[in-house]
Amino acid sequence: MDCWPELEWASWAATADTLHMWTQMVGKTRLALTPLQNHWWNVPLYVSAHGLTTSAMPWRGDVLEVEFCFGRNVLELRMGSGAQASLELRPRTVADFWAEYKKALAGLGVDATIWPMPVEVAAPIRFDLDTQHAAYDPDAVARFHQVLMRIDPLFKRFATGFQGKISPVHFFWGSFDLAVTRFSGRECPGPPRPDKMQQEAYSHEVSSAGWWPGNGGYGASAFYSYAVPVPDGLASKPVHPGAWDPALGEFILKYDDARTSLSPEDAVMSFLETTYAAAADAAAWDRQALERPIAEAPCR
Repeated sequence: MDCWPELEWASWAATADTLHMWTQMVGKTRLALTPLQNHWWNVPLYVSAHGLTTSAMPWRGDVLEVEFCFGRNVLELRMGSGAQASLELRPRTVADFWAEYKKALAGLGVDATIWPMPVEVAAPIRFDLDTQHAAYDPDAVARFHQVLMRIDPLFKRFATGFQGKISPVHFFWGSFDLAVTRFSGRECPGPPRPDKMQQEAYSHEVSSAGWWPGNGGYGASAFYSYAVPVPDGLASKPVHPGAWDPALGEFILKYDDARTSLSPEDAVMSFLETTYAAAADAAAWDRQALERPIAEAPCR
């Protein structure tokens, strides 16, 4: 498989929409079993060698880890005590997957209260009623994982250039994207956010970057970078590669543009660095106090 494979949204949108619902079930398990951390950092998933994982979650003196293993097309549930369960990843309805997932949790003795309504999607359908989403293309999912494995280390290397408060690199199952966020240290001004999720996520001023596969109506895989609040003059700041998208109110670099460049790694790192600098300068962050040199790239 190519190091940076093609991932045309239209070719796997149905699979991605189904997988999105499955990741929400697993992510909501983490939400149910872990205490709230700042900015909801207790709920995302993480890129692993096999796919996406919750990491270990506490459960009554034991721990539970749930992992999508895309190479073998299974969802594995593993207890620290050794008990295990698994679900096959194949074409099947969300409702069918939900029923089996709940049964697997119960079989391991885990009683997690999970709200069955998807979040951050248009026209959500309860998991137990969703017979609309039922696609699963293992080749497309393998390419998706391959892309995540290429991007995750770049985001982590980018994170080394900041000594202020910074998020882990994590996969948000609500928005279905990989992201990393830097904080200026200042509280976010302005009126209260419209919901509890955003109030917690954007309590402080941020510059955030990430990658999404094309969901949410955008229709193409892309890297993004935005600031909250949006400082005056941000749209006119020079970045390279990529450009300001006025409809979205953020900087965008199409995945295909990065993938087909002479060095995808250099293109992505330059996008991350220049868009952060644009936001930090426009908002007058104390860059000297917050930054340090980015770590050298490890051997590839």
